[in-house]
Amino acid sequence: MVSSDLTLLFTALTAACDAEVRARMAAAGHDRVRTVHGYVFQHLLQGPVRVSDLAGLLGMTPQGASKVAAEMERVGYVARRTDPGDQRARMIELTPYGRAAIEAGRAARAEMSAGMLGLLDAPEEFLASLDRLARETGALNDLLSRRLRPQ
Repeated sequence: MVSSDLTLLFTALTAACDAEVRARMAAAGHDRVRTVHGYVFQHLLQGPVRVSDLAGLLGMTPQGASKVAAEMERVGYVARRTDPGDQRARMIELTPYGRAAIEAGRAARAEMSAGMLGLLDAPEEFLASLDRLARETGALNDLLSRRLRPQ
């Protein structure tokens, strides 16, 4: 039976992809990465960010952002430091280990994607259709502009 429920199909594929990426990242030494960390990583790629600004970018309270930052600092993905412009504010930035986690995630997604696309008869058509859906719904623009927020 073929399902026409896109939400169901996308949810199932997202879960399968997420599990595979996590397994590959764990094998690469990053077994403590959580989904919310990926959202934080995206906002730190260009450089340090104030915790209060990160909270706004993630759509969470400053306390919530501080908690995630503290967790990521304990794992070694980020370092917190005092903002040179405001001694009361804290900045977080990627560590080399955090950058390695990002690279491991990118490699894991590429490998997983290649494997899944290899199961299809016409992967180019499938990707073109998904790309069209993502663009038409605005979802791709939200992703590329880093406006997606953790749920």
